[in-house]
Amino acid sequence: MSSAIPSLLFCLLLLAPQLGSSYHGGRHVVLRSSHDSRVPPSCSPIHSGDDDGGPLPVMRRRSACSPSGAGSDQSKPSVRDTFDRDALRLSTLFGKSGVTIPSTGTPLAALPSASEYHVAVGFGTPVQKFHVGFDTGSASAGATLLQCKPCAGARGAPCPRAFDPSKSASLAYVPCGSPDCDVSECRGRRCTRTLNWKNGLQNATFVTDTLTLTRSVAVDKLRFFCLEMAARSGDGSSGILDLSRDRHSLASRVAPSPATVAFSYCLPSHADSIGFLSVGAARPELAGHNVTYATLRSKALHPNLYSVQLVGFSIAGRDSKTPPNKFVGDTVFDLHTTFTYLRPDVYAVLREQFKGWMRQYRYRAAPPLGDLDTCYDLSGLSALILPDVTLRFKGGATMDLGIDNLMYFEDPGNHFSVGCLAFAAARTLEPVVAVIGTLAQGMTEVVYDVLGGKVGFIPRRC
Repeated sequence: MSSAIPSLLFCLLLLAPQLGSSYHGGRHVVLRSSHDSRVPPSCSPIHSGDDDGGPLPVMRRRSACSPSGAGSDQSKPSVRDTFDRDALRLSTLFGKSGVTIPSTGTPLAALPSASEYHVAVGFGTPVQKFHVGFDTGSASAGATLLQCKPCAGARGAPCPRAFDPSKSASLAYVPCGSPDCDVSECRGRRCTRTLNWKNGLQNATFVTDTLTLTRSVAVDKLRFFCLEMAARSGDGSSGILDLSRDRHSLASRVAPSPATVAFSYCLPSHADSIGFLSVGAARPELAGHNVTYATLRSKALHPNLYSVQLVGFSIAGRDSKTPPNKFVGDTVFDLHTTFTYLRPDVYAVLREQFKGWMRQYRYRAAPPLGDLDTCYDLSGLSALILPDVTLRFKGGATMDLGIDNLMYFEDPGNHFSVGCLAFAAARTLEPVVAVIGTLAQGMTEVVYDVLGGKVGFIPRRC
């Protein structure tokens, strides 16, 4: 294998013996190091939003940096488990007539609403602080959800990570008949409905209260669901913030301004790194950031989702040969889906073009991992070259995928293991072209400029 290294890589080996990983004109080059290049946990790369109104730190649920208690579980879900979670999530977003994924594993009971990424926020007056997930997809019934007392955990165990409404001076119950109560059969003084959340039916009551993001940023009278029964999700969170296009979401409460955007986030790519979530942040181009924007679709099939239009992709600078009409339809960026799903005909073009690139370096094919069917055994190599893949969107936006966005590695953090193209085909019965998962979004700041009708991308921001 080593004798087949192309001349470009041979030159890089001679000229840059200390090189670990670098980017060269559409190619990502990785050289094996004699030492472990994985960085130990560093839990404070950005300021906490508590003191200055800055961004909220975003942590992965398995992170050793997470104070929620979920970080104690360092086990990595299998590929099959991840596909089961993705399939359940997409079924929730698009319904039975929407996206389906071939899956042979047993669905994990708590995964549909488990949050992979957490932030710390406060509810009520005085503030009660909790770790919650966040979602742009409004799969949580179009409202922010919060575990509330009185409640009981499994077998009557206490549920300490729950909000106590009786201790908040600013809480108000939403009555039946209120514009904020969208339960048509509601009767009585409190607007209540039953939710299927975290794989179980729960009674949920509409309330309004203050949401405190930082000491200087608070949202008064935010409507959310108070969940009356504890649910075990394995993610260590107490609820989920709704950032969808729903009229009651947190995003809808951000005052529109030409100088700001509704929100943005940057997802950490590794378990022990930290990203951020900014709500009502300054427009990035005014701060000198290089951002490209995709146009939000005005006639999206799912109006609560932030849909854009994928118009093509390129591999190492070579454009795809997919007919333009194949890309017509919705593309969404999802926070609860790991892999990226394309319509089968679009995925087939990406897969064959990627395989063509890999053949020139004679990389050894490996058996599929779950539904990841384009895999290579990269162990034993001294160097690795992978192509840059760029997604292109209507409006002029581009999204460049680095190695850890493009590939799923069986051994986390080790590029010289079995690696698979982190894309899969999704059978659809409606015009959804693509769902961009969290692996592809890692380290890119995704900017939601709702007033301007666009979604932006800033590479390598966390």
